[in-house]
Amino acid sequence: MWYVLQVRTGTEENIRLQCRSNIPEAVLNRCFIPYYEEKKRIRGEWTIQKKVLFPGYVFVITENLDQLFEALKSVIGLTKLIGTGNEIVPLTDEERRFLERFGGEDQIVRMSEGIIEGDKIIVTRGPLCGKEGLIQKIDRHKRKAWLEVKMFGREQRVEVGLEIVEKRG
Repeated sequence: MWYVLQVRTGTEENIRLQCRSNIPEAVLNRCFIPYYEEKKRIRGEWTIQKKVLFPGYVFVITENLDQLFEALKSVIGLTKLIGTGNEIVPLTDEERRFLERFGGEDQIVRMSEGIIEGDKIIVTRGPLCGKEGLIQKIDRHKRKAWLEVKMFGREQRVEVGLEIVEKRG
């Protein structure tokens, strides 16, 4: 099952490394942070950088929640496991499938490319292909799109890389 740890924003990588070193593999199948790529202009050169897709969250995969819960007590800086009330709830199958399709095996949402036709965005390449309906806002200059996705049982606003290569009409 896939679970989500809530951590202080900016400490995600530290928590991921602590989980990998402090929790036995028999308990923790995988611990990861989904990232997205964005293009930044640095000293006149376009470079691709990785940014955290869900700031303040680290994802863990385990089959033994009770042992994971105990082992997490050795992780410094952890806020909590996400759940409802006193119950720790795994991601839904729909949320898990979305992450698997969107970020792939390495959980990095690659840059997408698209065009604007009139007032319609058409994504021609990348993970946003066919997901134009999720796009709430774009910034052509920053090469970003903001999406509304259902995650952790509520709507989350996330940024991803989107380069508009052409505008028609």
